[in-house]
Amino acid sequence: MSGEVVLVDNPAAMPSPAEIDHIEEPYVTAQIICPSEFIGNVMKLCMDRRGVYKNTTYIDPKRADIRFELPLAEIVFDFFDKLKSMTRGYASFDYEYLDNRESDLVKLDILLNGDVVDALSSVVHRDKAYDWGRKLSSRLRKLIPRQLFEVVIQAAIGSKVIARESISPVRKNVIAKCYGGDITRKRKLLEKQKEGKKRMKQIGRVEVPQEAFLAVLSLNDEE
Repeated sequence: MSGEVVLVDNPAAMPSPAEIDHIEEPYVTAQIICPSEFIGNVMKLCMDRRGVYKNTTYIDPKRADIRFELPLAEIVFDFFDKLKSMTRGYASFDYEYLDNRESDLVKLDILLNGDVVDALSSVVHRDKAYDWGRKLSSRLRKLIPRQLFEVVIQAAIGSKVIARESISPVRKNVIAKCYGGDITRKRKLLEKQKEGKKRMKQIGRVEVPQEAFLAVLSLNDEE
């Protein structure tokens, strides 16, 4: 885009990779005060969220003040909930905007039977993209109800598919009333059913429940 700066607040508005020189994301300075016995847990949580460790100051023998620089995207969903959980509710958390930094971010698309679902797209760090795509595809396979045709769930970065799941179709026993007789008739019924499902897959729409869209926000619960 010849030097143009684009502010992206929705994955659907992300320009194509060919038009991007680099991507920046906001970072914050985080202050976490917790009992000394939980320092290891807090350190691990922050490092898992791409944090940059700055320093630790002991307020007294039992309390520590830990400073990290963290990507804003890594703390907006469930960071505070996890912090409270692993410190038994004793930690306090505060942060303020620091700056924007260049990061290796990519747009992760979710496709249902080849069609991109914009509401399920996300912008993630490349190092986490494969794991994120695999988890989201697996979660969607459990949440999307079975259809009368096969549903293929794919996670992709651009044209490269990095994860795939499929939901088998609901099958009606079309030969239930065929007792004995010529096997040819049974084969014709099964072939007719197969052709019908093929046509339905081409024109059918996949029903995506609300829980599937909320799954994007709760993926970190599986960590």
